Amino acid sequence: ISAIIIGVGAGMPLTMISDTVEKGVGKTLQGIALLVGLGSMFGGILEVSGGAQRIAETLIGKFGQKKAGWALGLTGLVIGTTVFFEAGVVVLIPLAFSVAKQTKKSTLYYAIPLLSGLASGYAFVPPSAGSVLVANALGVNLGTMIMVGVPTALICMMVSGIFWGSFIGNKIHTELPANVEEIKDDGKDLPPFGLVLGVILIPLVLILLSTLSKYMPLPEGVKDVLGFIGKPFLALTIATLASMYFLGIKRGFTGAQLKKILDHSLRPVGMILLVIASGGVIRWMLQDSGLGNIIGPALEKSGLPLILIAFFIAILVRASVGSSIVAMTMASGIMATMPAVMDTSMLYRAAMCCAICGGATALSHVNDAGFWLVGTFLEIDEKTTLKSWTIMETLIGVTALIVSLVISIFA
Repeated sequence: ISAIIIGVGAGMPLTMISDTVEKGVGKTLQGIALLVGLGSMFGGILEVSGGAQRIAETLIGKFGQKKAGWALGLTGLVIGTTVFFEAGVVVLIPLAFSVAKQTKKSTLYYAIPLLSGLASGYAFVPPSAGSVLVANALGVNLGTMIMVGVPTALICMMVSGIFWGSFIGNKIHTELPANVEEIKDDGKDLPPFGLVLGVILIPLVLILLSTLSKYMPLPEGVKDVLGFIGKPFLALTIATLASMYFLGIKRGFTGAQLKKILDHSLRPVGMILLVIASGGVIRWMLQDSGLGNIIGPALEKSGLPLILIAFFIAILVRASVGSSIVAMTMASGIMATMPAVMDTSMLYRAAMCCAICGGATALSHVNDAGFWLVGTFLEIDEKTTLKSWTIMETLIGVTALIVSLVISIFA
């Protein structure tokens, strides 16, 4: 509706408006629809098989209770690249409560690192939907996006999760939720840590090999094969099939059970794709109406660095609309219409992707579903959620902006 209003207000012919809507949906979803669907199925199997729980429990065992925040943050970061944020919270938050119960510390002390890891993994590291969406819009190779996104996500997790989590956890003591006594080990046989980590790394390794093979002294035939299997949709297909076999069939799941898991994991995909498509339609309407050509040069004349402009657009949309996906779509779409942006190097645009994803993560407040999800699970009031979760999300955004500006210096 917003896109149609923009088109009518700009004086576009009605037939052109309808054509732009159809084009916007097609252009936006062509590079993301398969990845969202495959990523959802991959994450669903990881969740139900106990793979996510195994990663968390192993890292907590290695780091110990004193550094459980690091273990939970790293777990969130790894799992956040493959599952939707909501699913990650549901599966992993009981582990944060379990540690808090043993140490008698505030639940925020452990929940914030976990939430930070999940948010950072989702925002910056392919094959997560958000990072892939922005990278596609700005023409960034996903291998490059991974190489830039992983260190960005790690730094953001450290600042907003470990450091902020420790500070706010010591300052505000939040009790365990009332139903935490009901959360107990269900005795499920969890898959081995090495197997789970290996399966999770399949898409990342294949995409990276595809990118790096172009610069390696390999036979052309080998480069072609690595380039083919490193295509994001194929890398995720291979990872999904591997998870179905190694975490599913080989561990006793029947075909009917796997089908049920996959069907359930795909339920939220329709709404997510609809939101992404809607944001894409607005982007193309701005471009086809000519407004993009007005907004772009006007922003360029501001004298601000392009990365800073991208960040401000994303954070403004995020604060006003609440949806991080819409903010990512709008900001990347507007920036993609600027000739000056597309003339920059791949590394610079990858840094810009991180700035956009950071801006689209910051300032989560009452118009964001994640705000209420976190408050409900932790059983904390809105004021405490603003003091803990909102500041954590904003720290992710600001840290990502700083990292992006530093990277851009070398681009």
